[in-house]
Amino acid sequence: MVSERLMPPMSVPIVTRFAPSPTGYLHIGGARTALFNWLYARGRGGKFLLRIEDTDRERSTPEATEAILKGLTWLGLDWDGEPVSQFSMKDRHAEVARQMLARGSAYKCFCSQEEIEAFREAARAEGRSTLFHSPWRDANPATFPDAPYVIRLKAPQEGQTVIEDRVQGNVTFGNDQMDDMVCLRADGTPTYMLAVVVDDHDMGVTHVIRGDDHLTNAARQTQIYKAMGWSEPVWAHIPLIHGPDGKKLSKRHGAVGLHEYQALGYPAAAMRNYLCRLGWAHGDDEFFSDAQAKEWFDLSGIGRAPSRLDFKKLENLSGLHIAASADAALLPEIEAFLAASGRPALTSTQRDLLSRGLYCLKDRAKTFPDLIEKAHFILTSRPISPDQAAAKALDTVSRGILSELTPQLQNVSWVREDIEAAVASVAAAHGMGLGKIAGPLRAALAGRTVSPSVFDMMLVLGREESLARINDATG
Repeated sequence: MVSERLMPPMSVPIVTRFAPSPTGYLHIGGARTALFNWLYARGRGGKFLLRIEDTDRERSTPEATEAILKGLTWLGLDWDGEPVSQFSMKDRHAEVARQMLARGSAYKCFCSQEEIEAFREAARAEGRSTLFHSPWRDANPATFPDAPYVIRLKAPQEGQTVIEDRVQGNVTFGNDQMDDMVCLRADGTPTYMLAVVVDDHDMGVTHVIRGDDHLTNAARQTQIYKAMGWSEPVWAHIPLIHGPDGKKLSKRHGAVGLHEYQALGYPAAAMRNYLCRLGWAHGDDEFFSDAQAKEWFDLSGIGRAPSRLDFKKLENLSGLHIAASADAALLPEIEAFLAASGRPALTSTQRDLLSRGLYCLKDRAKTFPDLIEKAHFILTSRPISPDQAAAKALDTVSRGILSELTPQLQNVSWVREDIEAAVASVAAAHGMGLGKIAGPLRAALAGRTVSPSVFDMMLVLGREESLARINDATG
């Protein structure tokens, strides 16, 4: 149980943040971290902030930043205010380092990198700890040389640092196992450890929800909070995502970048649902809406064991969300999928037909590629080239029956009941059931043996296009 002293007062609004480094694509693990922060804040009327940790100037790129923003936008996660650049706050970070120096909770260290490495090499050779203890920690300022220096935190050397974590429980670190970390480099630039704490404090972050690979960082960062007399946030370190084989997630398991999932044709709502369930649970609930997720999500539902990626579960949820989506919301997401996967964009006619036909396409589609495959009759154009199986259905007898059907269809009202009645009448005249005539009719309309119902296809295509395709097949 977390101590109440670490919980923000009820009057203080919840503030969470997502702080990715713009050095590559947005990893699916990072996307889940962002989602957890978003859900926790949005479900409590709080703020969700975005900070781009771009202090690594050599590896950070504008393209990676853009990819992160694009990925979060596709996933449907909105943030409050403008994204904050950590690098732009470097002067503030340096100011805090000098404040710690003035408070006596940090000190100047004049040791060179060569001296530190020489110490560690000797320690390794002698089998001693390589933990560096600076000789300048308690040195008399009168002995300071006129030389470059770093500012190190004067960390406690005895006792323990305890992280009261909402997911991991109490995690204890021996202070004798942690060195006096550098907060400000000799060139005046801040280190990541200092920058994160200062930014979280200045941004009013109340809950730090991130991967458990940062748990050790929390122990060191807590010491900065104490050195400055600042209140700590609530810590929540979530287990990482593993592959189906239980090993650390990597490209050998398939898609690991969020952008890849859009290109594979999973709707954003399904990704939110699936990522939410990846390491978090609300009873036995699997399929749920954003509104339910915001209401239900709590840190107590996060497990301590790493979660495993399961593409079958994702595909199942994807199908459920496609079926449940409103057609008006689904169409632009399909168009975004086509662009993300490098497929041709819809023409205005195709878009209109697809909009009209989504009702008969989405129920059994697991992904957008499945839906696009079912929509072949919409996306193809005359003259239809039937595949090998469909061509067999268009034998001489079948073409003759379709020729008889054409004038019947020219005169009926273009509603399902009347179209079905016309087809049934011709079938009955030949002593066959509807199923027998549906095969050649499907081949004429779609050029495939598998498609939506022939009546649905005719309703979507309309009288003129349907008759034109039938005439092409019988001519």
